[in-house]
Amino acid sequence: IRLDLLLLENQLQFFVIERLHHLAFPSLSDYNGLLELSYNYFGHFNMQSLQALPNVKIEHFTDLLPTFQIPPLEKQQKKGNQQNDLLNTATQLHEAGVKFEVVTSERRFDIKFEKGVLKIPPLKLDNWTEVVTRNIMALEQTRYIKDTYFTDYLFLMDSLINTRKDVDFLCGKQILVNYLGDNSAANSMINNLNKGIEWIAVRNDYIDLYNKLNSFYENHWHRRQATLKREYFSTPWRGASTLAAIVLLVLTFIQTACSIFK
Repeated sequence: IRLDLLLLENQLQFFVIERLHHLAFPSLSDYNGLLELSYNYFGHFNMQSLQALPNVKIEHFTDLLPTFQIPPLEKQQKKGNQQNDLLNTATQLHEAGVKFEVVTSERRFDIKFEKGVLKIPPLKLDNWTEVVTRNIMALEQTRYIKDTYFTDYLFLMDSLINTRKDVDFLCGKQILVNYLGDNSAANSMINNLNKGIEWIAVRNDYIDLYNKLNSFYENHWHRRQATLKREYFSTPWRGASTLAAIVLLVLTFIQTACSIFK
C-alpha cells in the first residue's frame, strides 16, 4: 500500500487529504500534524531525517520524496545552460587512475572529485528503487523542470555504468548496494531509467565534476601511471618483485660500468 500511495498517477492534492483527515479526526486535525504523520509513514525515504515543519508545503505524497532528499533552498545548486557529458565509465576512469570511495552523506547527490578521488554516497538498489525513482523523475519533468536533481543524478550514474563490469566494480567499492541479487539486472535498471526523459541542462557542480573527470582521463601521464601501478605494483608481492628486479638491474649496471673503467 505504501508504494501505491507514492505513485504519481494515484495522487490526490494534499489539501484534500487534509480535509478528509479533519473530518475523520477533528480533534487531531491540523496541517502540520498530518504532515508529521506522512513524514513518519514514509520515513524509509527520509534520508536527511527531516522533521515536519510548518513552512514545508507539499502538493501530494509523491512530492514528499524530493522534499526528503533535495537540498534546502539556500544550498541548492544553480543550473547551467549546457549539457556536459561524462565521457568514460567507472571502470575506464579506474583504469586511468581515478580512485573511487564510498562516503556517508544524507544526500545521494553529493558527489565530489578531489585529488584524484571520486567520492560517491552509496546507492541502494532494491525492488522499490525503479518505481520510486521513475515517479520522482516524472514529477521533476512536470513540476521541477528547473530543479531536476534526481534526473541529473541518474544521468551521471548512467554515464558511470555501461556494462555489468561497471556494476561489479562499484558494488566492490560499496558505492552500489545491490539487493536485486543480479548485477546484470542492476545494470539494465540504471541504463533504462532515463529513457524518454528530457534533460535540459545540468547543475553547475556536476558540470565542474564532468570537466574535472574528463580532463583527468585525457591526461596521458595519469593513464601511464595507473598502468604502471596495475602491472607492476598491484599486490605487495608483485611490488616487491618489481623492486628486486630494479635493484638487480642497477647492481648489474654498476658492475658492468666498473668492469669497463677498470
